[in-house]
Amino acid sequence: MSVKPEPTSALFAGPFALATLSAPDGPAFPALVTSDGQVTDLRVALSDEALTIRGLLESWGTALPRLRDLAAGGDVERRPLDGLRVHAPVEPRQVFQSGANYRQHVIDLHVAHRAPDDDRPEEERRAEAAKIMDRRAAEDLPYVFIGLPSAITGPYDDVVLPAWAEKPDWELELAVVIGRPAHRVGVEEAADCIAGYTIANDLTDRATVFRRDMPAIGTDWLRSKNAPGFTPLGPWIVPAESVADPGDLRVTLKLNGETMQDESTQDMIFSVARMVAYASQTARLLPGDLVLTGSPAGNGMHWGRLLRDGDVMEGSITGLGAQRTRCTAEAS
Repeated sequence: MSVKPEPTSALFAGPFALATLSAPDGPAFPALVTSDGQVTDLRVALSDEALTIRGLLESWGTALPRLRDLAAGGDVERRPLDGLRVHAPVEPRQVFQSGANYRQHVIDLHVAHRAPDDDRPEEERRAEAAKIMDRRAAEDLPYVFIGLPSAITGPYDDVVLPAWAEKPDWELELAVVIGRPAHRVGVEEAADCIAGYTIANDLTDRATVFRRDMPAIGTDWLRSKNAPGFTPLGPWIVPAESVADPGDLRVTLKLNGETMQDESTQDMIFSVARMVAYASQTARLLPGDLVLTGSPAGNGMHWGRLLRDGDVMEGSITGLGAQRTRCTAEAS
């Protein structure tokens, strides 16, 4: 069961965004959505029945001016967004996830994950974590790992909590959508590789982050982050030109109506451009790929309250819209 979005006067910043939509029981189609909630089927408007959002991003440089013209008016058929299903806006080939990129969040996790024999006062452990963050920033070493596209689900779809997940947690994040191939690009060039931004909730089972059987191996991101539906994505891709400053956006997550995360992207240790540039030093980023930029303070481990059956998460980022997902326990 999907939770429908709440009506709003302006769905996102700027004149238009991209989405993947479908009519009830109909096939998904790439769409241009205007901020007042009107939809243009891009397969029809661009005369390409096989078009997808990822296909559009493959030729972003030439597609963007055409999208601007479509949004401005002209002889195109539009229909209301109401009644259409909103899917994840893009199917990426690669998902790059950033860990430990919000200063306060990392400090909170450092305190929450203390070793059983660590009886130091909390203030001392927080000071230690702060020094670690300062060193990382000075040494210019972001932390990036790989996620699975199969974990992505829509922004209003239910999230199934696996029976094995003992401590499922939320992590709302600003997600970068790549608009042209990027390999070994510098920070200054990275911004030119970004088509737009969307919202991701990078769910994590805290109980399986670390391998208990092989502590020396470290983290197990496959197990802890990549269950089907563990990455609600969207609802929209807002073009980068409509986002004035990705380093000054408010990231807010509410659980059953109560605010749990509410932080600015100013708290990021490494900027959006730095994360994209860093990932590109090893991998070749492709159009439609996602770079998740980390999550701010206020996750479940901080509050001592993890996700459970029936919980409703509402996540929003300034100018990018909002997603709303309900948690359901996996049937035994």
